[in-house]
Amino acid sequence: MANDAPMNLLVVEDDDQFREMSSEWMKRKGHRVESAANAQEALKRCERQAFDVVIADMNMPGLSGLELLQRLKTDGVESEVIILTGQATVQTAVEAMKLGACDYLTKPFPLSELEHRCRQAAERGRLRRENANLKTIIELHRPTARIVGDSVPMKELFRLIERVGPTDKTVLIQGESGTGKELVARAIQKASLRAEKPFVTINCAALPEQLVESELFGHEKGSFTGAVATKPGLFEVADGGTLFIDEIGELPGSLQPKLLRVLEDGSMRRVGSALERRVNVRIIAATNRNLEQEVQQNRFREDLFYRINVLSLVLPSLRERADDIPLLIQHFLPQGWRITDEARNALEKYRWPGNVRQLSNVIERATILADDQVVSIDDLPRDVLGQTPAFTARTIAPAAQTSRTDSGNNDDSDTSLASIERAHVLDVLKSCQGNKARAARALGIHRRKLYRLLERFHSVEAGDGHVSAAAVSPSES
Repeated sequence: MANDAPMNLLVVEDDDQFREMSSEWMKRKGHRVESAANAQEALKRCERQAFDVVIADMNMPGLSGLELLQRLKTDGVESEVIILTGQATVQTAVEAMKLGACDYLTKPFPLSELEHRCRQAAERGRLRRENANLKTIIELHRPTARIVGDSVPMKELFRLIERVGPTDKTVLIQGESGTGKELVARAIQKASLRAEKPFVTINCAALPEQLVESELFGHEKGSFTGAVATKPGLFEVADGGTLFIDEIGELPGSLQPKLLRVLEDGSMRRVGSALERRVNVRIIAATNRNLEQEVQQNRFREDLFYRINVLSLVLPSLRERADDIPLLIQHFLPQGWRITDEARNALEKYRWPGNVRQLSNVIERATILADDQVVSIDDLPRDVLGQTPAFTARTIAPAAQTSRTDSGNNDDSDTSLASIERAHVLDVLKSCQGNKARAARALGIHRRKLYRLLERFHSVEAGDGHVSAAAVSPSES
């Protein structure tokens, strides 16, 4: 909290003159001040409103200042508490601090000193909340990845991110699944004035309705089954920073008015609480749905759509930025790894319905299956190879090549590289009595590579002179 920022204060004092005088003095200093003549009244005010600092007299009729402090901590009220007393002792000061008071002030004192102590308390509360929020963020998120691309559509996207980032307006990111909407949201946040503040995400499609509400807005202890403790929502965690709401088209209709309220004036309530809180959060939303159609079909509120669609970015699919595929392949390959030209061509020809996420997953899978840190076409999944030749002649032994030459048969359908490879591999496997380890050594390939080849060959009828993969002896070594 800046040194000159106004504070929300609650003065709890049974001395009418001191209560009115201190309240008026703080108001003249620009602070928002409420007052209460006793602890019971103070508790009611804390149920309806959040205060930065509660200033409570030690000795009051009914509940004392220390008893009020205990009740506030038990109820999960996050205000800092300063205890005032006219009869200071070491024992009462220690007791107040043990119960959670952040400061202890002995009457009489200058009101300027009280304001100074309140500022220190408010700053302590801010830091405490920020630390708790940072811990939550660390648990929720992985390190940020880099956006890769040099194509015309990506250059235009980078330009828009630079323009949109500093505006602090709500942004709607639209695009197919796997196009990198969260990466773009993080890039917008980095280009904003909130770059050093929290960046918090929630995926509305990944949680049931009741959990989405609790995650976004928080809940009070006992507000529903399983609510064993009070929990702040992600709006509170992101206060001062950015909240990324992924798959906002999946947001339940019952929660859309609550989100609209936060967007309009920053007001929100935790589940099970009557206390209205205010947050200052920039919203970045994302969807793979057509929200205009959702509005027309009454599945998404029109006023909420216009509120989040202040600035809109449409991400290109990988098909629209195919020039970036070689860059992306190199980006996803581990350092020191290579990919064969044949495998690279196969990846470049594929249409990638799952976009960049699918490409990343395919390369990760290939590195698990590959030998000697080289990704080959045999390491790619079948669906990616649907538009490319599925087999290579890399494992064809000289004997197989000779048999092709001696046959004198140039019919491509009979002598394709794939069929020659298949025949040779199965012949070697048969000569090794189905022992895959010895067959792999004879072919000069890794055993895992042989398994993948056999998987591709499928089973062959016993009558056509070849051994089927299914009929091979279980002998492995």
